[in-house]
Amino acid sequence: MARNTEFQFVSTDTDSIISALTGKYEALTGTTVQPASPEQLFIRWVANILVQERVQMNYAANQNLPSRAEGPNLDALGELFYNVPRPDSQAATAMVRFNISEAQSMTILIPEGTRVTDISSTLFWATKEDVYIPAGSTYADVEVQCMTTGTVGNDYAIGQINTLVDTSAFPYYSSCSNITVSGNGSDAADDDTYYELMMASMDSYSTAGSRGSYLYHAKACNTEIGDVAATKPSDGCVNLYVLMKDGTLANSTVKAAVLEACSADTVRPLTDYVQVVDAAQVTYSVNFTYYYYSTTATSATEIAAAVEAAVEEYVEWQSAKIGRDINPDKLRNLVLAVDGVKRVTVTSPQFTQLRDGSNNDTPQVAKLSGTPSITNGGPEDE
Repeated sequence: MARNTEFQFVSTDTDSIISALTGKYEALTGTTVQPASPEQLFIRWVANILVQERVQMNYAANQNLPSRAEGPNLDALGELFYNVPRPDSQAATAMVRFNISEAQSMTILIPEGTRVTDISSTLFWATKEDVYIPAGSTYADVEVQCMTTGTVGNDYAIGQINTLVDTSAFPYYSSCSNITVSGNGSDAADDDTYYELMMASMDSYSTAGSRGSYLYHAKACNTEIGDVAATKPSDGCVNLYVLMKDGTLANSTVKAAVLEACSADTVRPLTDYVQVVDAAQVTYSVNFTYYYYSTTATSATEIAAAVEAAVEEYVEWQSAKIGRDINPDKLRNLVLAVDGVKRVTVTSPQFTQLRDGSNNDTPQVAKLSGTPSITNGGPEDE
């Protein structure tokens, strides 16, 4: 949902203000204002002040509109009209296995708040609850939470969080290691994301399990979620499909958070059985040849770099939404927009219509296969 550009409540056109002031002055005094006269200089100074004041008036007026407000002003409108606070940043989590040197005849307590880190001490993590290593066992698994909020804690590979910080927290310690990839960390919602949630919150008032209600509650649990689709595969069943902003399918941690958010008694009708599952991925490749004008002032190196950037933009766009058709014309338009490019011959992708789940079938999302093949066809005459 695009945010609107600033609306102009009052004109800030300097020439029209100067013309109005000049005309009024001449009518009052009965004299003609010459271009270089002191009166004209004074009128221009007054006009400059008026323009600045009008700019501030326009800004203040726009801050009363959710589609144009920014920062704290948007927060205030969300609180006043929508009762939707801006989602704060969330800390990433992971499951860590703590091992002891040998099994004991008594339980070993790993207290809440026990800290672990990676080998470089980049980030610190703390256990979220007390956990016991049972008598006769040599390990226990517990969820840890990053002590720094945001996406910085995401995607730590299995085994990377492997250093105990609080070495005296419990006896017989031998090693620790995360057994899941860290995830579910998210940054605070920016203004665009927050505005989308405010608009989507209108559907959350339903108690009948509407599609829009499920989409709102799913998106509200993590600001890194880019798109969500909801289907009803059978009576009383709801499937949610979650796509991240980078075009990847949600990992298990994010899916668990969405399931929890959408299964709350205040959200889910008692008759609904909710699942969070993966959309079907449809692969496509990128292979094309571009030609540039022989008379262009832009160098071939600059054109090549701009074409690569256009391809990156296309790949990001293509995978940013569930059910978005694979469209080679979008790629062609982006490449043709590069200064100096004359024409483009696209071999792949081919146009492919994808399902969006509106018919309660499994939705699809595009995924790039391999590395884009970009061929410089060289210069051509007009």
